[in-house]
Amino acid sequence: MDFNDVVPFFETHKRGVIATRRSNGATHSSIVVCGAYEGNAAFVSVYPRSQKIRNLRRDPNCTVLAVRDDWRGWASVEGQATLIDYHNTDAEEMRVLLRKVYMACSHTEHPDWEEYDQAMIDQDAVIVLVKPERVYGLVR
Repeated sequence: MDFNDVVPFFETHKRGVIATRRSNGATHSSIVVCGAYEGNAAFVSVYPRSQKIRNLRRDPNCTVLAVRDDWRGWASVEGQATLIDYHNTDAEEMRVLLRKVYMACSHTEHPDWEEYDQAMIDQDAVIVLVKPERVYGLVR
C-alpha cells in the first residue's frame, strides 16, 4: 500500500490523530483535522506552541491516522513532518498555502477568507505536511 491508495480516504475523512514523540520518548497523541495535499498528509495547527508542534520541531517523525466517522475504516501515514510557518515562509505564500491546506482538510470554502487569513496571522498558524514513508490501514 502506498499513499496514492489512501488519498481518496484522506480526501473524504477529515477526522484524525497525530502521534508524536515527547522528549522522554513517550508517545503524544492529539486530534487534528487532516487531509491530503500534494502527496502529503496535511493539517494546520493554530497553536504553534502546542505540544505536538514542539515535539515535531525536536523530532519530525510522526504518524497521522485518519478515521471514518463510524470507526469502520482508517488509514495511517508514518513519515517526517515539515513545518511551514510565517517565520520560514513569505507572508503571501503562506496565505495562499494556508487556504489550499484548509480546502484540502475541510473540503469546503471558508465563509470569510479575509477573516481566516487574519486569524491565521494572529494565531501564528503552522502547516504540517507529513511525507509518507509507510502507509497502511483498512480503507473501504
